[in-house]
Amino acid sequence: MHLIHYIPVLTTLFGFYFFSGLWMHWRGNKKSKHISWWMIGVGCYIAGTITESINTLSGFSVANFKAWYITGALLGGAPLAQGTVYLLFKRKFAHTSALVVAIVIFCTAVLVLLSPIRYENITEGRLAGKILGWTFIRYITPFINIYAFIFLVGGAIYSAIRYARSPAFKKRFLGNVLIAVGGMLPGIGGSFTKFGYVEVLYVTELIGLIFIYAGYLTIRNDKAASLYTVQMKPLIV
Repeated sequence: MHLIHYIPVLTTLFGFYFFSGLWMHWRGNKKSKHISWWMIGVGCYIAGTITESINTLSGFSVANFKAWYITGALLGGAPLAQGTVYLLFKRKFAHTSALVVAIVIFCTAVLVLLSPIRYENITEGRLAGKILGWTFIRYITPFINIYAFIFLVGGAIYSAIRYARSPAFKKRFLGNVLIAVGGMLPGIGGSFTKFGYVEVLYVTELIGLIFIYAGYLTIRNDKAASLYTVQMKPLIV
């Protein structure tokens, strides 16, 4: 076992630190839907890295593999993206999209739990989607990940463009750029798992979460007023 396989343990610890900050932020205004969804998103992110840590520390198991697929492939980015939806769009669209995404994820998760396992595809205990017996499931997850990419990364890029128009929003521009980069990295790492290089995912998950946290903190500490009504004071972000 190489040291790189222990990176998820570090990511998990950092994730708990990030989660605690979001928790304190949310407690200041429990009606803040975008913060509550980001908190859920980081919680799912942590759940995914916990399964990776278990795989490193205790070895491969079918139950842990399926938990990894659900928390990583299905829930890795969608809840974070939903937070951005609540930030940028009207509540009616945000509520409707949240319901649709939740139904799709739930149904796909059930399929993952019921799917047989292709034991011949288990290589050195590595976690990989090709282990699922029902291969059609792997054609569903890209739609969930595309949704996450559009609203998490795309939403951050959209906000960065809006904030770039004025020097007064320099920090908010930088924060959104950091979030956009952080949102892309796990997706890039996830594509390598299709070829058996799950170690790339471990690295990009940690760096991606650090970037997202740095972006969140940069915006959180900015004194300039937000362009979005849900972030108006007393909310700071």
